[in-house]
Amino acid sequence: MTSSTARKSLPASVDWEKKIDDVAPSKLDLNNMVMNYLITEGYEEAAIKFAQEANLATSVKYNGIGERRKIRNAIQAGDIKSAIKMINGLNPQLLDTNPGIHFSLLRLQLIELIKECNASAGGDVTPAIDFATKHLAPRAPANKGFLNALEETMLLIMHQPNSPQLSAMNDPSVRQEIAKMVNDALLEADNMTSEADIRKLIRTRAFVGEELVKIQANVKINGPKTPFPPFDLGIDEDEQMSS
Repeated sequence: MTSSTARKSLPASVDWEKKIDDVAPSKLDLNNMVMNYLITEGYEEAAIKFAQEANLATSVKYNGIGERRKIRNAIQAGDIKSAIKMINGLNPQLLDTNPGIHFSLLRLQLIELIKECNASAGGDVTPAIDFATKHLAPRAPANKGFLNALEETMLLIMHQPNSPQLSAMNDPSVRQEIAKMVNDALLEADNMTSEADIRKLIRTRAFVGEELVKIQANVKINGPKTPFPPFDLGIDEDEQMSS
């Protein structure tokens, strides 16, 4: 495509934004998108109330929606033992069919035990060693990634509570990532999409925005050159929504 052809085919920024504004989704589409988000993210009470107020007919079973949110909250709070118990109660086969997720949860539980052991000078590390020996060591030989992760975690026993190594593994983002993995797996087990439609829409919009910025940098567009506006709904931080 020549530059002259590109100039003719690309609209001015104001025309592009007007075309976007002219696309008016129906109220039903918007309500369904909100409902999809509430269900996917585990807001059971809000989903039930919204469905009633918006008069939405849905075939979704509400049982388990709130449990997924409780599981996510427990993982993010470091209460891995309770999270595993709730997962087994909601879907007894999930951890057996997802060994990577199961190992990640057990590793988080080991990190919490190591934190407790290192909380005081001369703390007894026996509980952490026993837990690793019983629950993690048998899984490690069959998977090199598991083995490396276990070895890296066991080294934390030698570090102080405020050491960079322990702080890095105890970073909230680590628990958030695993909590999302668990939530996605539970959704997929129920034949539901693991990502809310609104997140897909935001990602698509962001991609289009990045492409337009590239075009603006390389092609002289008719009309005033205005930057592509940012689009951030602030829903990427799960901990902000878990209260």
